[in-house]
Amino acid sequence: MSPISRRQFLAAGALAGTGLVLAFYVPHHGLHPVGEQIFTPNAYLHIAPDGKVTVVVARSEMGQGVRTALPMILAEELDADWTQIAIEQAGASTLFGDQTTGGSASVRTTWDPMRQAGAAAREMLVSAAAQQWNVPVTECSTEKGFVIHATSNRRTSYGDLVGHAAKLPVPKEPRLKAASAYTLIGKSTPRLDTPSKTNGSAEFGIDFRMPGMKYAFLARCPVIGGKVASFDDTEVRKVPGVTYVTKVGDSAVAVAADSVFAALQGRKALKVTWDDGPNKDLNTAAIFDVLRRTANDKSVALQTAGDVSTAKGRHIEAAYETPMLAHAPMEPENCFAHYLGTSCEVWAPTQVPQDVRDSVATAVGLKPEAVHVNVTLLGGGFGRRLEHDYAVEAALVSKAINAPVKVMWTRDDDMRFSTYRPPSVHHLSAMLDAQGWPIAFSHRLISPTISGQKGQPGDGGIDPDLKDEASFLYLIPNLSVEYVAPPCAVPLGWLRSVYAAQMAFANESFLDELAIAAGKDPLQYRLHLLAEDKEITYFDTKWRTDRLRGVLHLLAEKSNWEKPVAAGRHRGIAAFGCFGTYAAEVVEITMQGGDPHVERVVVAVDCGQVINPNILEQQLHSAVIFGLSAALRGQITVEHGQIQQSNFDTYPILRMNEVPAIETYFVESHEAPTGIGEPPVPPLAPALCNAIYAATKKRIRSLPILTG
Repeated sequence: MSPISRRQFLAAGALAGTGLVLAFYVPHHGLHPVGEQIFTPNAYLHIAPDGKVTVVVARSEMGQGVRTALPMILAEELDADWTQIAIEQAGASTLFGDQTTGGSASVRTTWDPMRQAGAAAREMLVSAAAQQWNVPVTECSTEKGFVIHATSNRRTSYGDLVGHAAKLPVPKEPRLKAASAYTLIGKSTPRLDTPSKTNGSAEFGIDFRMPGMKYAFLARCPVIGGKVASFDDTEVRKVPGVTYVTKVGDSAVAVAADSVFAALQGRKALKVTWDDGPNKDLNTAAIFDVLRRTANDKSVALQTAGDVSTAKGRHIEAAYETPMLAHAPMEPENCFAHYLGTSCEVWAPTQVPQDVRDSVATAVGLKPEAVHVNVTLLGGGFGRRLEHDYAVEAALVSKAINAPVKVMWTRDDDMRFSTYRPPSVHHLSAMLDAQGWPIAFSHRLISPTISGQKGQPGDGGIDPDLKDEASFLYLIPNLSVEYVAPPCAVPLGWLRSVYAAQMAFANESFLDELAIAAGKDPLQYRLHLLAEDKEITYFDTKWRTDRLRGVLHLLAEKSNWEKPVAAGRHRGIAAFGCFGTYAAEVVEITMQGGDPHVERVVVAVDCGQVINPNILEQQLHSAVIFGLSAALRGQITVEHGQIQQSNFDTYPILRMNEVPAIETYFVESHEAPTGIGEPPVPPLAPALCNAIYAATKKRIRSLPILTG
């Protein structure tokens, strides 16, 4: 199966969310004593006679909190005792629909299925108790793992009811709780995975071990798209512990050994002659030249209103650019594979277990059902583990050496042989009326298509991810948002917020330019353009101006926008909507030695129903730090066809002493939950650059800010 786009995943998830996965789930043997009756009303849940409730999590945990948030949703409807909850991580399966973890979609696409799973089980347990007591179901209620009879005050634990409940039919449309009845959802609840991560028992991909396994590192051509011409392993085989040297496909040579050290030493001793291919002279300047040259090529429309060509007024235009970026997760890529001839076992820190299964099956010549993918914890992802190259490598090496093997990447490997966020160029223009309000607004995005490069044609030339990441929510009578997709030789991949971060940087910086040109306050300028309650249809998402307006009002209140900032401080504001969520930020800075120092960031979001405020706060802090790192210093550059960055000295991220005071707020809401991992990232860069303009009267139109 070819990998699907993040957009296709969301659409599939929405369909899957309309129904409950019913009782064809078979629990893993060995979790409970043989012969013990386990209540398994659906694929997400089983309850043991001792009252232990195991929630199956079908999304990957990479720090974003799904191993707590998703069980909370089910436990709320089940009325479970939270202290009795255990987690089981699902591997690649056919039971849960698409298991991709990306697009800030884990909660929003499993909200309904998890609620229905818990509610169906609760109704079955209540029915079982009512039948045992010979009382009406309407006289029974549930609380913390017990069914209670109101008249007699009898109580029976869920564990005591599993045998009887397992014989009852599964309700097709269980009654869901009203939000007013929630006792767990909306509460700051400690994460279930914190103890294992603090005591060292948590198993990330890089931790997985099996007796007798080998370790392998691959030598790859330093030039993008290069291949192996020949190699000499004479010196490699002299390294103690090295057991195998094998070519992997056309582009790499693997060195396998009994230890990590031996494999690394063996790779150093390997002599490879490379065929550099057509990209040996490629550089960053040439990449951006292509974008600028194609800026006026045929475009596709993303969003339109009125007719921008007929608008008359004061004309303002500007161009913005964003660089390529690396994911740089703390845990570099790794994967364990054991090819067994008729099957293959895989342990991987992956965001796409089903894609890993299918790609590995194709690579080693097996049927997908013969590849068993186990999902470990991920030491960060940010979209990098939506790829599955490292899993395919591990399977191919295991097959070649006929042994279990863990393929590992160094930090240098991760930085130089990865996929990268596309570069972008933005052409914006506006017409202002006599009062300085925009009557026309145009934005042309020029950026390579990720999905297109991966062989997934877009709908009418539109990269499918733009349907979640490029909406324009301000009410301007004449609007044109267009997209041009130039070619790019650099391998592209999805990185946290993807095109949304590019679009927000250009839109929100340019909107600030318009406000300044009109002599108006940047916040009030935005609120004026959101004053009318309107529903905006952007592809299949319904956006509401009142919700973005509400976020801005909350932000203004919490940031004290109406009050002057302290002497020497300067601030900027930005807002954006993506992945169903509305986010806005105020950034306060001081200027030190000519460079900005971020002192305070205030974040406000409307992401619908908040599952766990504690996790939400963590996500917002993470987004601010991620966004600051990218805005201040993040860039991937190319010279002689080679990626120039190799570690955190050349691709720096925010240091602890640089982290500002971060304040986080959310709009109280019982709307269906939307994404939160990515939406707070896009407003950061424009808010920061708008603050820099307030301080220096110099407009930053190209990132990163600090290039020295």
